[in-house]
Amino acid sequence: MSDSFTLGTHTFRSRLIVGSGKYASLEQMREATLAAGADLITVALRRVELSAVKDGKRFLDFVPEGVTILPNTAGCYDVDAAVTTARLGRELLGHDLVKLEVIGDERTLFPDVPATLEAAKILLADGFEVLPYVGDDPVACQRLAAMGCPAVMPLAAPIGSGLGIRNPANLRIILETVEVPVIVDAGVGTASDAAVALELGATAVLMNTAIAGAKDPVKMARAMKLAVEAGRLAYEAGRIPRRLYASASSPLDGLASF
Repeated sequence: MSDSFTLGTHTFRSRLIVGSGKYASLEQMREATLAAGADLITVALRRVELSAVKDGKRFLDFVPEGVTILPNTAGCYDVDAAVTTARLGRELLGHDLVKLEVIGDERTLFPDVPATLEAAKILLADGFEVLPYVGDDPVACQRLAAMGCPAVMPLAAPIGSGLGIRNPANLRIILETVEVPVIVDAGVGTASDAAVALELGATAVLMNTAIAGAKDPVKMARAMKLAVEAGRLAYEAGRIPRRLYASASSPLDGLASF
C-alpha cells in the first residue's frame, strides 16, 4: 500500500497483521504470511520455542525475510506472568514491541482489564512499546493511550469466534477518542469483516484463526490482504451519506419535453 503507519519507533506498510499459530504446518504458515503481504507476525512465547528444532525444523526459519516478529503474552492470566513473558520476548528478539494479553476468562479469552492496565504500566516504565489487547471499551482504551501505549487493540468479537465486528458503535467511539493507532484484534471471520474494520478507520487489523482455520489458508490470506487494502482505500475516499432513498443523479431542470 502507498501509506504506512508507526507503532512506537517501528514503521510498517501492511495493515494486515497475522498470527503464527493453528496452521497445519510451518510451511503453510510461511506461505500464508507471504500471501497476506504482512510485515508483522505475532508469536505466543508461552507456546512456541523460537529456536527449538523439531523434526529438523526451526520456527524462525519459516518466518519470511523482512517480517517483524511481535511477541505476545497469550496464555498469561496474571500480571507477573505477562510481565515475565514480555521481558523474555525482548531478550530473545532484541526489540521492545510486545502485544500484551492478560486473560481474565479461560472460556471466552476475554481480557482482564484491570490486570492489563497494571501490566501495561509496569512494562511502559521498563521501556516497552506496549500494544494491549483489550475489550471494545472506550474508557479502557483511553486510559491505555494516556499511559503511553503507542496503540490499542480492542477486540471485534471473542477470540476465534469469527463473528466479525459485533459493536461498531463502540469501535467508532474508540477511534474518535484516542489519538494512537487502533488495531482491531480478534473475532474477524472473513474478508468483509476486515474491510469493514478498515472502512471505519482502524489503523490495522490482526487475525490468526480466520486465516489458519480456513479451508484454504493461503487463499484466505490473499483475500484478507485485498480486503484490508480495499477497506483502507474506501476510508480514505470517503463514502457517500446513507439516505432513505436515492435522488436523481442528474438535475431535472432544463430537460426537454416530449
